Amino acid sequence: MEFRQLEAFVAVANELHFGRAAAKLHIGQPTLSELVRRLEREVGTPLLTRTTRRVALTEAGVELLVRSKRIVDEVEGAVAAVQRISEGDAGTVRLGVTPPVSPALAPHLASAFSREAPDVQLVIRRMWLPDLERAVSDVDGEVDVAITCGLVPDPPGILSEVFCAEPLLVGLRPDHRLSGSEAIDLHDLAGDTLGLHSADLFPAWHLAIRQVLDAVGVSPPTVELADTDLAAYHWQTQHEVEWILTTEAMSENHTATALVPLAPRQVVPYTLQWCPIRATTAAVGRFVNLALSVDVPPGWVSQPDHLRHETT
Repeated sequence: MEFRQLEAFVAVANELHFGRAAAKLHIGQPTLSELVRRLEREVGTPLLTRTTRRVALTEAGVELLVRSKRIVDEVEGAVAAVQRISEGDAGTVRLGVTPPVSPALAPHLASAFSREAPDVQLVIRRMWLPDLERAVSDVDGEVDVAITCGLVPDPPGILSEVFCAEPLLVGLRPDHRLSGSEAIDLHDLAGDTLGLHSADLFPAWHLAIRQVLDAVGVSPPTVELADTDLAAYHWQTQHEVEWILTTEAMSENHTATALVPLAPRQVVPYTLQWCPIRATTAAVGRFVNLALSVDVPPGWVSQPDHLRHETT
């Protein structure tokens, strides 16, 4: 018994007309009649009574119709589900992010992706940088796409794009000599002690800040922050710390910190990484394309690998 035979029988049983059923299935009426006759031969009993005026179901036909409908509906549902997955309208995307991505960028991309592909499940997992690098590199890795801050090397077989960046702010004590400034050049803080997050606790953020300082050519004295929260709400309790580097998203609840932009502007870049093999899954490829093309979060800047990058 073939699926085509059941499909033909269900169409005729629903329409009770061979011509309309053939048109519905986009096949010729002789082909449809042959499919139904073959099915009747295989089950060993007539399923339809045919006259010049009407088509009717036999008792056996009524019984088979109930069961055949379930089979046809299941197969059609399975085909539709597979097509949705193949077109990127369904499925799962596993996104791994380092902690700095969580406050603003991850929710921004998740919201945009939900609007574009509402039936695709985006699973976001927060990971430390070394774990994330392993997860995206392994053939059977735990994530399909990775996003981290800072410039990171491309693992073997992985594609990377630095696609957006978040402006940095200087966090100062209210009584710091520069706390009332409209903007600060990092060179003006070269002699003041900078509080840095632990490289063990927040390796991605530590790396990104070090890269910014190196690019500017500033080497201030540093001390490791005791605060184990990325936002460092309690950094001022360390009296030796005179300033920190943060962002608007991370400093949202810094009520006792003077926040000053940098001039010239300094940014923390964000890197998107994915495995081309796993990106052949339509949903994964769709997410990668969205991340590289959707508007960046308010106040952020695009980078050359962002498809909507604008030079300033």
